[in-house]
Amino acid sequence: MGDCQNEDLRVQFDRRLKLKFLGSQVTTDAGLLAYRELDETLGLTQIDAESLHDARLGSNKQHRLVPLLRQSIYSRLAGYEDVNDAERLSVDPAMRHVVGGRATLADKHAASTSEVGRFETEMLSTRNNLTALMDLSGEWIDKVHRRKPPKQLILDMDSSVSETYGKQEGTAYNGHFECTCYHPLFVFNQFGDLERAMLRRGNHASAKFWRRVLLPVIERYRHLSIPKFFRGDAAFANPALYRLLEKEGYHYAIRIKANAVLEREIEHLLTRPVGRPSRRPKVFYHSFQYQAKSWHQPRRVVAKVEWHQGELFPRVGFIVTNLNKRSKNVVKFYNGRGTAEQWIKEGKNAVKWTKLSCRTFKDNQTRLQLFALAYNLANFLRRLALPRAVKHWSLTTLREKLVKIGAKVTRHSKYVTFQLAEVAVTRNLFAAILDRIERLALPPPVVDRCGHVGA
Repeated sequence: MGDCQNEDLRVQFDRRLKLKFLGSQVTTDAGLLAYRELDETLGLTQIDAESLHDARLGSNKQHRLVPLLRQSIYSRLAGYEDVNDAERLSVDPAMRHVVGGRATLADKHAASTSEVGRFETEMLSTRNNLTALMDLSGEWIDKVHRRKPPKQLILDMDSSVSETYGKQEGTAYNGHFECTCYHPLFVFNQFGDLERAMLRRGNHASAKFWRRVLLPVIERYRHLSIPKFFRGDAAFANPALYRLLEKEGYHYAIRIKANAVLEREIEHLLTRPVGRPSRRPKVFYHSFQYQAKSWHQPRRVVAKVEWHQGELFPRVGFIVTNLNKRSKNVVKFYNGRGTAEQWIKEGKNAVKWTKLSCRTFKDNQTRLQLFALAYNLANFLRRLALPRAVKHWSLTTLREKLVKIGAKVTRHSKYVTFQLAEVAVTRNLFAAILDRIERLALPPPVVDRCGHVGA
């Protein structure tokens, strides 16, 4: 097999084969270069230096803040959910070039495991930096909207479960999920972008701290004169939330739990329809005004009643809304919130944001925000840069087919060449992605003869 470090290895089944270990000359994540191009075009990680505070001094400042942040985000984007892989990734040529700075030099590396660990647990997890980090997802989305202004805004709020297996601070048993976990809260827009995320203790109710998550998002969009909508399940059936949305001019559809008063309003629909049950369910809708004791005013409630073959009782659901739509369309609009559950699932599978294994709660809150940024960068590329033929790719598929491209790297005096394996992603497809990213670049500012920058 060869004892010398430089000697090729051989296999017995085919003596024509030679095995070379080239180390820093090959990468399995060459597709990260496309994400870095999008990052640069939109000006995402570059603005982070303005928001985050770097308290390091002197020789301790070997890697700058922005390259460190890129390394944390891009490693998660590629499927490496914690800092344990940083040592190996520090010499990976793709990671070094997307990180930028001194890491791109021939004799330098990206940050080591210990350096990335200190960056995340000591620098980012401070109170001020963590607050700024939670705001970054929204600031990134604002950057995208400047290129692609939305014609309307739909916000979906939902919670999820991050199961834990150790003695991490803040974990608790949750009876609904039947496990020991954290219970994070998310707000998505209709494009799948994660507007804001917050880590919560495992035993907190689904809507706990909804104001802390939703209010900053509402504040960011207050200046936009576009139709705005909100959807939420029964956990968010809260009169304080209704009042806030009505005050801010949002149309909403929120599920509410059934009670005796609501069921009396649809009593005429709770009798099985006459005749032989059809294979297709019979669906009925009814709209009425209703005022709960905790409400200061009556509100519209839409009921949906479904009779299914072989079921003794109907399936009944109630939605409180201020939408001026037909009852059927209100239900259809509410059902669209199911996409938020799909995006949460994608975040779990593609960037593994449920992997929160740090000991302290604040460190895990920091990790969740880094996962959120990685998720958003992936989603930006999917919705802004993918050609129509592959527009349907999930974030997991994107990671497996676009990020995970093997490449041999050669360095010359003026250029560094990535020789990409043309397997799942062809040259034409990669070129089309880069072309779409280039179109997102803002035009250069107009400067007059006096040196004044025009609007």
